[in-house]
Amino acid sequence: MQVKDLTVEELKLLIQETVAETLHTLLTDPDEGKQLKPQIKQQLLDSLERTQAGERGVPASEVAKKLGLAW
Repeated sequence: MQVKDLTVEELKLLIQETVAETLHTLLTDPDEGKQLKPQIKQQLLDSLERTQAGERGVPASEVAKKLGLAW
């Protein structure tokens, strides 16, 4: 079947389904349900602890400069 053969209602439904599928793909977390490796989990916990202790990270402008990006 071609688009030209669809009724207006069928075309609307097709568009709605396409938009819903696209949004689902974009908004679904591909890592949901996966487990972190223990060393990555520890790195994240360490980073959180340092942040909560007031330690500041590398400024975004410095990271951008190292990557050759205009900030």
